[in-house]
Amino acid sequence: MLPVELMKQIRLLEIRTNRIVDEITGGAYRSVFKGRGIEFDEVREYTVDDDVRDIDWNVSARMNAPYVKKYIEERELNVLLMIDLSASGNFGSGDKSKRRTAAELAALLAFSAAGNGDKVSLLLFTDRTELYVPPRKGRKHTLRMIRDMLAFEPAGKGTDIGLALREAKDLLAKRSVIFLLSDFVAGGNFESALKTVNRKHDLIAVRVRDEAERAWPLPLGVEIEDAETGEMLSFGGTTGELAAFAKAAQGELDDRARLCARAQVDLIDLHCGEDPLKPLVNFFNRRRRRIRR
Repeated sequence: MLPVELMKQIRLLEIRTNRIVDEITGGAYRSVFKGRGIEFDEVREYTVDDDVRDIDWNVSARMNAPYVKKYIEERELNVLLMIDLSASGNFGSGDKSKRRTAAELAALLAFSAAGNGDKVSLLLFTDRTELYVPPRKGRKHTLRMIRDMLAFEPAGKGTDIGLALREAKDLLAKRSVIFLLSDFVAGGNFESALKTVNRKHDLIAVRVRDEAERAWPLPLGVEIEDAETGEMLSFGGTTGELAAFAKAAQGELDDRARLCARAQVDLIDLHCGEDPLKPLVNFFNRRRRRIRR
């Protein structure tokens, strides 16, 4: 039986998320994703009403006449929520941890997908695959995933994003929309895996950040324990060290942004404790403008 406090959190999250989905994100979700999933059906002769971009040049060369690829639109999408549960996600300088902030945005996405009749699955990972919930529809399934997002206790502490992406690729039989939620603080070298998965699927990265990780809030000397490795680090808190800390943190943020750009993966930045609605709607708007072009 679920603890009373956890049940209360899930219920409050459901009420709030459903209101947001109904009022704002439902239409945005449909306009961005619906109709984007297509499967190859057959090749047929070109007609004047066809788009020349659909011409299959290899077949046309063999047949000595123009042929186009014909596709069928999928009636539903598969949406996979990949959530990093490594120990660094437990940090939060305010009221909410990075893990809780990620769970709120993932819940919003799950209810948006469920409201549009799409199947949703969940993959929780650290330096290993912690839990996989296969794709299904329905409120009960969505609530089960939210419970796991909030309460699952991982065995690992580290991060291996490349391994998680390769696991997702093996699990998904058809083209899917994948949301990868992580702080991207560590994760190893995962650029190749990012590109490979994005070639077959629609991969969106969601970076959950805490302001204290970008700019140290107080000029105080402290001993810090790395949550994932247990390594102890000394920080003097001098003006020079504060500046060096901020420069290094910004450099890491910029490096991850460039990595996503090279892989042609959209990046959503979500600040710890921030209402996830605004960055999500901004993402939908960027997508819609790009689709129109």
